[in-house]
Amino acid sequence: MKLQLNAISRAITYAIASTASVGMISTTAYAEEEGAKKEKIEKIAVVGSRAAPRSVGDSPVPVDIIGGDELSKAGGDDMLELLKGSVPSLNVHQNPISDAASLVRPANLRGLPADSTLILLNGKRRHRSSVIAFLGGGINDGAQGPDISVIPSIALKQVEVLRDGAAAQYGSDAIAGVINFVLKDASEGGSFSVKQGQYFEGDGDTTTFEGNIGLPFTDDGFANLSFQYKNADATSRSVQRPDAAAFTAAGLEGVRNPAQVWGAPEIKDDISLFGNVGLDLSNDSQFYMFGNYSERDVKGGFYYRNPTTRPGVYGGTIRLVNGVPTRRHATDADQQALWDAATPTVLVGSNDGYDQQLDCPVVEIQSNGLPDPDALASLAANNCFAFNEILPAGFTPFFGGNITDTSFTIGTKGEIRDGFMKGAYYDLSGSVGRNESRYFITNTVNASLGAETPMDFSPGKYIQLEKNFNADISKGYDFGLAYDVNVAGGLEWHEETFEVIAGDEASFIAGPLTEQGFGIGSNGFPGFKPSAAGEFTRRNYAAYIDVETPFTEEFLMGWALRFEDYDSFGSTTNFKITGQFQATDDLSFRGSISTGFRAPTVGQANVSNVQTNLSSGVLVDSALLPPTNPVSQILGGSELQPEESESYTFGAVYQSGDLFMTIDYYNIQVEDRISQSNKIDLSLEQKAALKADGVPNVDSIAQVSFFTNDFDTTTQGVDLVANYSMDLLGGYSTFAFAYNWNETEVDRFSAITGDFKVQRLEKDLPQHRATLTWTQQWEDFTGFVRYNYFGEYQGVHVDYDATAIMADPSVTFDAELTYFATENISLTVGANNIFDQEPEKLDFERATGIPNNNWGGKYYETSPYGINGGFYYVKATYTF
Repeated sequence: MKLQLNAISRAITYAIASTASVGMISTTAYAEEEGAKKEKIEKIAVVGSRAAPRSVGDSPVPVDIIGGDELSKAGGDDMLELLKGSVPSLNVHQNPISDAASLVRPANLRGLPADSTLILLNGKRRHRSSVIAFLGGGINDGAQGPDISVIPSIALKQVEVLRDGAAAQYGSDAIAGVINFVLKDASEGGSFSVKQGQYFEGDGDTTTFEGNIGLPFTDDGFANLSFQYKNADATSRSVQRPDAAAFTAAGLEGVRNPAQVWGAPEIKDDISLFGNVGLDLSNDSQFYMFGNYSERDVKGGFYYRNPTTRPGVYGGTIRLVNGVPTRRHATDADQQALWDAATPTVLVGSNDGYDQQLDCPVVEIQSNGLPDPDALASLAANNCFAFNEILPAGFTPFFGGNITDTSFTIGTKGEIRDGFMKGAYYDLSGSVGRNESRYFITNTVNASLGAETPMDFSPGKYIQLEKNFNADISKGYDFGLAYDVNVAGGLEWHEETFEVIAGDEASFIAGPLTEQGFGIGSNGFPGFKPSAAGEFTRRNYAAYIDVETPFTEEFLMGWALRFEDYDSFGSTTNFKITGQFQATDDLSFRGSISTGFRAPTVGQANVSNVQTNLSSGVLVDSALLPPTNPVSQILGGSELQPEESESYTFGAVYQSGDLFMTIDYYNIQVEDRISQSNKIDLSLEQKAALKADGVPNVDSIAQVSFFTNDFDTTTQGVDLVANYSMDLLGGYSTFAFAYNWNETEVDRFSAITGDFKVQRLEKDLPQHRATLTWTQQWEDFTGFVRYNYFGEYQGVHVDYDATAIMADPSVTFDAELTYFATENISLTVGANNIFDQEPEKLDFERATGIPNNNWGGKYYETSPYGINGGFYYVKATYTF
């Protein structure tokens, strides 16, 4: 598709104004090689600067620019997976059995959590997801970042990744860096494609339809529209749990195989619509508008509920001690020994509301692991009840949600032609973004309702709503230096609202069997109570100034200062200094030093939730409470404060002929990092104090966690990027190498964070990652082969410290071949992980304290390339 000359002219004319609006823009110049059909592309970007556009090699900070065509060369359609193959310092985990983290997956740039990377769309701040990753695999516990997966690759012109701390320029969240997604802006042409893929295991069938079209918007504008529609089946990398297998062997009917699934969730009706509109109002001004509507349904599985041991449903609160049913009231060593030696019994409730110890028969667990059938049969005659009567084989809840994401941005930009600001560029814009997650959980119970419980529940909704207004201006001044000094400044106003909508009553109500030891709310994910519902809003405004001074043709420095004021915790001021020195025609040096911050999200400060958590291998209910809740304060919680960071980078750029290479060292120190606390067991004394304060349903809570500013970290690393092009094998070849070394150390923490959380922060991600891609182009064919290296990482299973080992380094390969059948039609076949490299298998001999595979997994789910194995795909594309 040809880029019109007036479009290039407009892009360059307004580049300064665009980047003054807390964003980045890029232009692309095409140079056709005589007698060849291929095009060479020189990418120009303004990243971390508000001056005129410059090439990536001339940038004073490290930048990756990934073209839209490159993003489309992968088997999957999830934007996170596409970026992971091109940016080695970006890590993305699949999160099976991780509550809402399975619905919106978090990503890690430079080893920091998902909400430490600022996401922009066409240079404008992207709103957060409403999903908070309560079970975020250690590093992302409690992270609330934007939902990147809604952005389809077909809508993108390119992606710009600023690998440098930039909070002084862009505001909160830019501690690790900035990713800017630039939408296509062509006014003609387009494409349509169909892709079908499947994992080598024969599951996870994925079908994707996507299209893009560029249309003229009068004679002076464009309207570029894109869509993607996708369905993906679930996967399973599981074996049958030993307890479930034992039940089947004992003759218990109806036990699922596997009873518990580890794999990717099912995704249905995943639709994304993106539009980008621009119109020249005059020779000096332009109107722009862009936005999206996206929606999908996601469903995955939870832990299997064992029909004899699940506390609050089947058992776990009663044991038969010397022939007498006894409740567990303490956790001291003597009581623990007595408890372990006691005979397990089924949890039985009296339908009259009296204590079951006095009025109901005791149902012992036999040697075959099943309840005594005679005692179980006698319950009805005594007006008593046990869940083994209606769900004898146990059950596995299915959890999911409907995720809806919308955004809309409108603005105008241009050049001032008159007055004292003549020659200045301005950008005025407003945007609104909304993300809603409506949860559902099926095949489960509210145990406190007894036999009257429904099996399907609607636990409620989270809604994230954000509004932004920006006014920015940029002007060059002649101070007698090598060229004009660019001075930029602007104002930003931001409002963030997090809303909790209560679930249906059955999902949270404390039923008549509550006092008899039965659990409250929909088991696995209790609904949001009306007392927890409401809107929580925060506003902030910012002012910045940014100056770029070219002292000589060879020496450039930039200076940025930003002030922000929040109506919750107060104000913060941050700075950044950048510099670049051109030592020779081929070699330059660059570096930066900056301070930054990340404001706690409104959701993190106010949300409450109940999760199912493994504690010493037993499923228990764990409550996440606001840090200012009386329960949290008893355990050390306090009002959240912003994280504060200091970072510096230095590196070099070498360009000679067709070789381009950069190397950059970075160091990021973050104080008072925000994350979920360790899950803390409540003592009897603490429960008594909470009851005295009027806190309801305390007895049903085994553990409590909350968000806290509890630890400091230092993250350092090296990024190495190299590209080389040459004529080879009768065609044209490009070789791209990228390497990242990343290391995080926790400098300060307390028992609120805990040793295992520290271990996960420091070891879960591989310290070494590398990719080597060979792209080959001929007359009618093009293809690539990519080598992916993942260094050793900590293998963790079920977020349980006894499972942790150090997994060995691994290598995977991706490959793709495209045949251009006609001028308009191309056919593609390819595969990710083409040799089906298995992730680290669970090793219970190396792990401590685990006799067998209690939870049915096959692999450590912290695998940096997932647990599903190889994936192959075919694709047909029509271009017009």
